[in-house]
Order: sequence, then C-alpha cells, then structure tokens
Amino acid sequence: MLIINPNICVDHTIEIDELLPGHVQRPRSGVVTLGGKGVNVARVARVLDDSATILTFVPRSDEEQLITLARLEDADVRGPDVEGHARVATIVLENSGRVTVLNEPGVQVDTTLWDALLDEVRVLSSRHQTMVCSGSLPPGSPSDSYARIVNASHDLGIRCVVDSTGEALREAALAGADVVSPNLAEAESLLFERRPENVDPSGIDVVERAARAAQGLIELGARHVIVSAGSHGAAFDLDGHVAWCPAPAVNVVNPIGAGDSLIGGLVHAMERGDSWPDAVRFALSTASASCEERRAGSVVPARIAALLRGLDPVTTLSSYELTGSRR
Repeated sequence: MLIINPNICVDHTIEIDELLPGHVQRPRSGVVTLGGKGVNVARVARVLDDSATILTFVPRSDEEQLITLARLEDADVRGPDVEGHARVATIVLENSGRVTVLNEPGVQVDTTLWDALLDEVRVLSSRHQTMVCSGSLPPGSPSDSYARIVNASHDLGIRCVVDSTGEALREAALAGADVVSPNLAEAESLLFERRPENVDPSGIDVVERAARAAQGLIELGARHVIVSAGSHGAAFDLDGHVAWCPAPAVNVVNPIGAGDSLIGGLVHAMERGDSWPDAVRFALSTASASCEERRAGSVVPARIAALLRGLDPVTTLSSYELTGSRR
C-alpha cells in the first residue's frame, strides 16, 4: 500500500505513575520513535507481510533523525523536502491506563509542495493496489488535499482509503473515497458539530450514534465507511444499511494507534480478496490486538487470529438505510 502521511512526526512516549499538571515529575521511561498515523499503518502492514511505502513532507532540519528512526524499523519513507523541523507528539501513559497525547502542528506547506507530493503519488502508484491518506494535514495545506489524492487514485484505477478529520475528511467523502474511517468523535464533530470526547465514547446510545455517523458519511459520498467507537465496536455500511460489529474484550495497554491498526488490517484483508464484512471483522480484530501492545501500530498475528475467532456476529441495523450510497 502507498500511505500518504503528510504530517509525519517524532513520537516521544513516556511512562509515568500518574500525570500531575503543574508539577515537576520524573517519568520512569521515555522512548523516541518515528511517528504519525501512517507510520502506524505501515507497522501493521509489515507485520502482515504487506509492502508499504510512506509518502510525506520531509522537514530538512530533522531529516537525518527521521531517516535514522525509519531505518531502525525498516520503514520506507520518502517525499519532497520542506523547510522546518519535524513536529513532536508526546504520549503519556499512566498506570491507570489513562493516555494523554500532545500533538504539535507540523511544518508549513503550500499548494506547490502538494503538487510535488501528488507527482510522487503518480510515480509510485504502479507498485500498489491501495492508497491510504492518513492523519492530519500540516499547516498551509488546502482542505481538499486528500480529495485530490482520491481523484488521482480513481484516475489510476486504485482504491483510496481515508482516515482524517474535519474538512479534509468531508472533502474526501464528497470526492467518493472508497473507504473513510473516522472514530465516532471525529465523525460527530464533522457531521453534527458535536464537541469531541475521549477516544473511548460512553453512554447507552453509542451504537445508535455510530450508525447515524456512518449514515451521514455515506450520504456525503463515501463508498464505504467504518465509524469506530473504541472498545464498543464499529458501525459500517452493509447491503444498503448500517451494520454493527462488537469489539472483542482485551487488556488495554495503549489504545493510541488502534484506528491506524484498523486501517492496516482492513487494507490487508481487502487486498487478499476478503468480502467487505469479513475485511471489517479482520480490521476490528487487528485494532483490538494493537491495544494490547505498548508501541502504536504493533500487533501479533496470532493474537489477531484468536480475537477474530471469538468475535461476535455482525448485526444489521435495518432502521438505518443508506439512501445516499453511490454503490
């Protein structure tokens, strides 16, 4: 797969007993790795023996560090150079399981740089079956940046999967992305202007909320949709309706990157020829397996298989019709 991850970063993951704002504290560990949602997707792809190339804007001031970190995990990273420093994502893991993430904004880009990135997309496309647009857009990016990649992928006869937020997600859905895969908070923020909440939503109406969000994204123009709702499961389109697949229960160590792992599992299953509902089930099992690992995007294939075998059946929510579907 060709992964467009324009806002690449350096992850600094800290483990601490308890985060106390306003205090000077000493974490018990700190690890620096290559970061970005697409980097996590690529990690899953490599574990599943899939080819993955990460295309990004490479900040010149930190190019050496980024390339070194990429080599440490055999990641294939390339793309046009851009002035500036790589952003840093600080991830704080507490004993309680609470996770805090501080995401810096990234380097400044413009339409000319996006044109250069699109040129590389076209050059590299012949090696891949799927393009994945992953993560936030760096400052200065046009809101239709991912939509342009969707259009380019369709011109080239390649599927395009988009995992993003806000206007970038809206424009990609309007362009007819083959799959859009936001989490529930991201989908509701876009469709219903609901204030974002924790990654793992709460309430007795989570299934209904996810179904409404899936319905709304299909009506925008997406061809397929998965709306993940953390430990609850995911809503997705199925035969003109919305369906629900519960998530398996796991011992959560680090939930960061679960949505990226879902994408990695989904594309793996689609490229080997799984049906759409089977691909969703494999994707959800992959996402759940990743939550048991410390590093985002890390999965154990045997664990994916075990979770998949124990997955509850898919339920069709017949009251949610997908009248806006283009399929």
